[in-house]
Amino acid sequence: MNTPFYIARRYLFAKKSTNAINIISAISAVGVFVGSAALIIILSVFNGFGEVVLKMFNTITPEIVISPKQGKTFAPNSSYFISLKKSRDIYSYSEVLSENALLRYNDKQSVGLIKGVSDQYLKNKRLDSITVEGKFMLNNSTGNFAILGSAIQTYLMVNITDPFNQLQVFSPKKGSNTSSINPADDFTTLSIPVSGVFEVQQDFDNIAIVPIKFARELLSEPENISSIEINLKPGVNAADFKDNIEERIGDQFDVKDRIQQNKVLYNILGSEKWAVYIILSFILIIAIFNIIGSLTMLVIDKLKDIAILSSLGAGKKLIKRIFLFEGMMITMTGCIFGLLAAFVFCLFQLKFGLVKMSQENLMISNAYPISFKWTDFVLVFFTVSIFSFVASALSANLSVKEINHLNQEL
Repeated sequence: MNTPFYIARRYLFAKKSTNAINIISAISAVGVFVGSAALIIILSVFNGFGEVVLKMFNTITPEIVISPKQGKTFAPNSSYFISLKKSRDIYSYSEVLSENALLRYNDKQSVGLIKGVSDQYLKNKRLDSITVEGKFMLNNSTGNFAILGSAIQTYLMVNITDPFNQLQVFSPKKGSNTSSINPADDFTTLSIPVSGVFEVQQDFDNIAIVPIKFARELLSEPENISSIEINLKPGVNAADFKDNIEERIGDQFDVKDRIQQNKVLYNILGSEKWAVYIILSFILIIAIFNIIGSLTMLVIDKLKDIAILSSLGAGKKLIKRIFLFEGMMITMTGCIFGLLAAFVFCLFQLKFGLVKMSQENLMISNAYPISFKWTDFVLVFFTVSIFSFVASALSANLSVKEINHLNQEL
C-alpha cells in the first residue's frame, strides 16, 4: 500500500485535537463543491443558449454557400454547377438572386434586401419554426408572395391580412439615365402581397424573401444569380463536401460553411463562454486555496507525528506527500461531488424545466436550456486538480520546515 496515501486517508477521517481544523476542511470542500457545480451548470446553460441561437441561425443559414469573389452575380449554367445540382448528397439546391431595394407600404418606406430564391428553398422544413405571423409561402395559384423579416414588417407597419395594400418594391433600372425629367422612370416598380413574417436576428430580419422570378423581373437579371445555397442530406459531412467543391470549382468563387457565414456569432459565443469560465474559475481558485489554512493547522496539530515519522526514517519527501495527498483528497472530494450534483441538477432541468426564464420567448421554451459537453466536465476537473495540487504543495512544504529542530525538541 502507498504509505503517504494511507496515512493521509487516516488523517482525513481521524478526529483532530482542534475542532476548527475539521470546520475549515469542511468549508474548503464545500467551497470547491459549490464552485465546481456552479461552473458546470453555467457552462451547460451557455451551451444550451448557444445551441438554441445556432439552431435559429441555421434554420435560415444554409450548410454551404457558393458566391463569386468578384462582382455580384455569376452564370449558374456551367457544366460544373449542372453536375453539382445532380449530386445525390444534396438535399436542397437553391439559386439566389439578391440586391438592396426600396420598400414602401402605404406612406412608409425603408431600404431592405430583396432575396429571390428558387422553389427548392422551401424544402427547408424548419422555416415554419421562425415564422411568427402568417405562412412561409412564396407562391400559389393566385401569384407570388413575399415573406418579410420582422424588422421590416415593424418599421413599415405591414398588415399581412389586408388584401388591398401590397408591398411596393423599387429598384434602379440598369443603365438608367439619372437626368430623366421624371425620376420614377429610372426605377423598376413592382408590387407583391405579403404572406408571412419571420424572425431570427437583426441581421436577417431586414430581408424580404421573394420568388426568384419576381427578383429577376425587378432587377432585370434574366440568367445570372448572386449565390447558390446548399443543404445536405443527413449523414453527409459538410466539411468534406465543401473541400470537394473548392478543389473542383476553382479560385473564382467563395465556398463557405455555416461557421464561415456566421463567423462573428461563433466567435462571440466562444469568447463569452471562455470569459464566464475564467471569472468563475477565479472564484473556484479562492475556494481551493482555503485548503492552505486547513493544512497549516493540520501540520501544527500533527507535529509529534511528523517528528516520530522522521525519527523512524521517513524522509522529507514522504512527509510532504502525506499532506499533499491530504489536501488533494479534501478538494477533489468536493470537486467530484460537485460535478455529480451539477450533472443531476442539469438532468432534472432538462426533463422538468425547474428554473424558468422571466419572460416567455416564442422561439424557445420558457425553461433555461441545457446542453452537456463532456469536455466541460474534464476542463473543470483538471482546473480543480491543478490548483488543488499547487495549494496542497505549498502547504505540504510547511511540514518539513525545520524538521531537524523539531526532532531535537521532541
